[in-house]
Amino acid sequence: MGRHGDGLCGADGAARNGTAWTPRGRPGGVPGRLRATLRRVTARSEAPASFRSSSVSPGSLGLITEGIREVLSRRRLILYMVRADLKKSGADTLLGNVWWVVDPLIQMLIYSVLVTLIFDRQVPDYGLFVFSAILPWKWFEATVKDGVSAITSQERLIKQIYFPKLVLPVAAVSAGIVNFAFGLIPLVGLTLVLYGNRLSPWLLLIPVVAAVQFVFSLSVAVALSAANVFYRDIGNLSRHLLRFWFYLSPTLYSPELILNSNFVKQNEWAAVLYNLNPWVHLLNSYRSLTYYDQAPDWLGLGVLLLVSLFLVAAAVLLFKRVEPTFAKVL
Repeated sequence: MGRHGDGLCGADGAARNGTAWTPRGRPGGVPGRLRATLRRVTARSEAPASFRSSSVSPGSLGLITEGIREVLSRRRLILYMVRADLKKSGADTLLGNVWWVVDPLIQMLIYSVLVTLIFDRQVPDYGLFVFSAILPWKWFEATVKDGVSAITSQERLIKQIYFPKLVLPVAAVSAGIVNFAFGLIPLVGLTLVLYGNRLSPWLLLIPVVAAVQFVFSLSVAVALSAANVFYRDIGNLSRHLLRFWFYLSPTLYSPELILNSNFVKQNEWAAVLYNLNPWVHLLNSYRSLTYYDQAPDWLGLGVLLLVSLFLVAAAVLLFKRVEPTFAKVL
């Protein structure tokens, strides 16, 4: 019994320790003996696929697909980060997110005084005309600002744990949707109280135009967030470019003012170049719904959406290419 018990204990212990107990010799009384075998050891990298050797890294289409899959699988994380961003922005100021209501109204008053009183240009219902452009532009400006710093502002988090960094610019852009919704409150209020003759069912299509703007803004934010890791001047440069872009776009004036100018009439290429500005079509569409009581620029929106989807794919590809070096560069 002692030897039999020892043998069982030895077999059990061998099984627990990763060794195999095998009887050797003929059956019927020849005692068995232990043969220790080592468990096979395999080397397996715990790093994500994008961090491994370039010989096994996915191609361009694979990186784009991987980026989209990461964003879709981290929807709850993005939602959490959006909520945290909204709480943080609301806690930093006295009025919080109410500034998305107050700030466009203040800008509308400033530009209304500038254009109608100082420049003496009589535009019917100019307050609504300029407000319908200032609000979406403010959303885009905030998106670019938050997108540029989406990666660099999370330096400590990126160095401590691994997670798909693409969720950072996506969350920054998504937070702007809520702020834009706040800004729609004074837009509807102005229309109801001061510009009742402009009220129309076309207002219900504002989310359609906003969806196109979201896709375009996402491509810009993702690309700039990755580039700013390596070139920190992008933050300062983007502010000046946005100011220049603001005045080149029909925010304070109608596109006809530019297209009917003598310079554009004499140079056809200038009209083509001006129409390449995506904000010409976006602002025209917003104003069609809120000011002109007509359908938006469907053709311009459709073309811009297709171009924006291509730009998003290119931005995701750029982001995934350089993502493995973020922790090292930051």
